[in-house]
Amino acid sequence: MPDQPKIEIPLDLPDVRVVRSTITRNRELIIEVESTLTTTICRNCGKTISSFYGYDRPIRLRHLSSFGLVVSIEIRPKRFRCPFCDDHPTTTQRLSWYETKALHTKAYEQYLLLQLVNSTIVDVCRKEDLTADALEAIVDRWLSTEVDWQQVKPFTVLGIDEIALTKGQGNYIAVLTARRENGEVEPLAVLQDRKKETVRAWLASIPKPLQRLITTICTDMWEGYISAVREVLPKVVVVIDRFHVAKHYRDGADTLRKSELKRLRAELGDEQAKTLKGTLWPFRKRASELTQEEQGRLEVLFKHSPHLKQAYDLREELTRIFERARSKAEGLRRIKAWCKKVKKSGLGCYDRFLKLLDNWLDLIANYFRHRHSSGFVEGVNNKLKVLKRRCFGITNLGHLFQRITLDFRGYERFSPW
Repeated sequence: MPDQPKIEIPLDLPDVRVVRSTITRNRELIIEVESTLTTTICRNCGKTISSFYGYDRPIRLRHLSSFGLVVSIEIRPKRFRCPFCDDHPTTTQRLSWYETKALHTKAYEQYLLLQLVNSTIVDVCRKEDLTADALEAIVDRWLSTEVDWQQVKPFTVLGIDEIALTKGQGNYIAVLTARRENGEVEPLAVLQDRKKETVRAWLASIPKPLQRLITTICTDMWEGYISAVREVLPKVVVVIDRFHVAKHYRDGADTLRKSELKRLRAELGDEQAKTLKGTLWPFRKRASELTQEEQGRLEVLFKHSPHLKQAYDLREELTRIFERARSKAEGLRRIKAWCKKVKKSGLGCYDRFLKLLDNWLDLIANYFRHRHSSGFVEGVNNKLKVLKRRCFGITNLGHLFQRITLDFRGYERFSPW
């Protein structure tokens, strides 16, 4: 083979020197190294020993690929005899850049974890010619199956929500997410269910210094969550998410739309009924976002159904209250005035929502204090749903927590940049 241009680059593995390197016919670069350290720690007494005893069998570790070549590091670890212990046992030296019994260097394992961010075990294994067991073992080695409180940065807002782990009724798991003052979001737990006892036990596990920093907890209208928070963190402000609230009053207006369209199609002739087509999405949109064409369609609909126009206007008015009220007192006053207007209107589509307000109004109005919502929790939930679809389902909660942690913090933890 003719001489090829050559360069020198640092191997970036501490405490070794290169003995030789070889490129095999299979395009694998094997770099033989030896340790430059002259001591190790005795496995029995823990003392530093320096009496060299020989070499252990050679081990070969997969390393970061380079220039299209698969790279392996081969080393014969040194062994040392302990002069302090009875029988003078020997200890094999271990270097910082690989783990005992590992098949890869730590640098390569971090590279694999980086490739796994927003990807799948199967996909990374195909690209890197690995087995799923080997990659899963790396994930277990680097990522905890539950939160490590020593690594959690202080946060002030906690969100609680749930997603369905599998299809069917009763398969909900609780998801708890932290949001810091700088807007940074971090998932903290995926719990086996959404029962009060489960959530309460997890809240109680939060270290006291972190508990004292929490000012707000955002949640939906699930009594188990709220009761658990009140028992463990009684001084924290509980905010019922405004977007969960909006779903309820918007559903009320939409229910009236369906019934009115059914009535109008029966009463109007075919020609007039055609003019009501294409009104679903304009009705669901906010008034400020309607195009001129969509406004025209709604005007035709409202001409035939004044009650529907009334329900639409009330819905938009309540949305404006959530957007513009600047204090809890103002929010409470304006919502109560809205309730009176609804009752005076005689509309029945908001009856269920009015009962909801009777039960939850104070916690709903806590939104106006600092305008916190569960939007950041919904973002985590959406990533969890995407993760489940991408991996064709993950039923092991420990693995699910590892993977969502990797998707959120993988670049921060494992990227060399």
